[in-house]
Amino acid sequence: MVKVEFLGPMSYIPSMELEVNTLQELKEVLGKDSALQQWLEISAVAVNDEIVENLSHPLHNGDKIALLPPVCGG
Repeated sequence: MVKVEFLGPMSYIPSMELEVNTLQELKEVLGKDSALQQWLEISAVAVNDEIVENLSHPLHNGDKIALLPPVCGG
């Protein structure tokens, strides 16, 4: 299982533990939630605190995935 955390404006969504093998599978599972669909297209993804862009990136038991929405500040 991997743990998925939602940061920033998505932090109201509780963390999840899911059985997925790649980021593509994770995107498909999370995309079923209409509240998350808009965020999936614009958020960066970190696996074990490292930004990953390749959706075929393999996931392993115990990995921590964070969805990082764009932010602005000054």
